[in-house]
Amino acid sequence: MLLTTDSASLKVYEALASEARLKIIDLLYRKEMHIKELASELYLSNAIVSSHVNKLEQAGIVGSRMRRVNGGTYKYCYVKQEYMQVKLSPPVEAAETYQEIAVPVGHFTDYEVWPTCGIATTAKIIGDYDNPACFMDPERVNAGILWFARGFVEYKVPNYLRKDQRLKEIGISMEIGSEAPQVNENWPSDIRFTLNQKMLGVWTSPGDFGEQKGRLTPKWWHKDVNQYGVLKALRINERGTYIDGQRISDVTLSELQLDRPFWTFSLSPEGAGSGRGGLTLFGKGFGNYDQDLVIRYYYDALR
Repeated sequence: MLLTTDSASLKVYEALASEARLKIIDLLYRKEMHIKELASELYLSNAIVSSHVNKLEQAGIVGSRMRRVNGGTYKYCYVKQEYMQVKLSPPVEAAETYQEIAVPVGHFTDYEVWPTCGIATTAKIIGDYDNPACFMDPERVNAGILWFARGFVEYKVPNYLRKDQRLKEIGISMEIGSEAPQVNENWPSDIRFTLNQKMLGVWTSPGDFGEQKGRLTPKWWHKDVNQYGVLKALRINERGTYIDGQRISDVTLSELQLDRPFWTFSLSPEGAGSGRGGLTLFGKGFGNYDQDLVIRYYYDALR
């Protein structure tokens, strides 16, 4: 979630300006809970907790769903936004000042992977576990998740900028994590991002998360396979390259040869060693965020 100094972000700041609501977020970060459970933990009435939860829902921080348990129906709440980025500058003005493209994770144009690896749709595993050939199965275009211990995946993104438009910034968001045999919460992986053959930088994933099921992950999905990742926002402008607002390199737009009809973006885990490495990429229908690989580029109109 990107926050700025505009009025649209104010409801998020207001939702966070409460000790009780911050405690609710902390509780929900550990596990999904219904209103009565939250009220019991906070020693507040159901009505007051419900009011706090509604405020967090309106801000897009918390989500909820109704669930039948032991003959009763309860409103279960969960955290929707694990990370927020605050940009203390005027926001990009209007919708026509950016172009957004969502690329399904199975629409890679090149790859090279080694086990442990796999690829799946929301309905089934494509082929077999640990068989790199399955990444070329025609059904890969419907994939919602892929993972591998070593190698890379590459995506080509169309460049729709016209000659009368000047590129200001590129934003790329994705849900990613490490890849361990089975799952391992403590399994760091140094993941490299490259655009047009220029390395943008490296982010270290803390682990291959599997202690609890991803919020969107299909019910049939095995418990000993990757469950969810971390939503990361990569941004490149003329000041450098950033992840979630943290500078990771000095690479700027002018170094990326962006006048091509398409751009090539790739992800690869750096050399895997004992107790670390690998990459899992989550798309729609898997993990905690219902999105594919999303590329957004901002521009000015030249006069």
